[in-house]
Amino acid sequence: MNTEMTFGKFIIAKRKEQNLSARQLAIAINISPVYMCDIEKNRKFALSDELLDKIRTILQLSENEADRMYDLAAIARNTVSADLPKYIMENQVVRTALRTAKKNQIPDEKWERFIKEIIIKEE
Repeated sequence: MNTEMTFGKFIIAKRKEQNLSARQLAIAINISPVYMCDIEKNRKFALSDELLDKIRTILQLSENEADRMYDLAAIARNTVSADLPKYIMENQVVRTALRTAKKNQIPDEKWERFIKEIIIKEE
């Protein structure tokens, strides 16, 4: 049995926390209940960024939960998370940093230290 978290599993868990049926969520975001079922079973995925934002609101996702949802949706679509492309494309230094990291195969540990440094400086 595959226990890996998927977009569909995430949506099921979060809508159940809100006591919503798949049908209710589908109607709330204006898609067919059958399509919602296919999404939850990871048979289909083509939700727009606008629909992901509606799901975030309806399911009352925290910032961390929304980030997770966007990441899982991106994995399902084989794209970059919906909340990132605009930021990346508006910031040359971010693009340079990402390309430099890719070229030099920066390990996760270095990225984690970098993130901690940014968080400390923000506080």
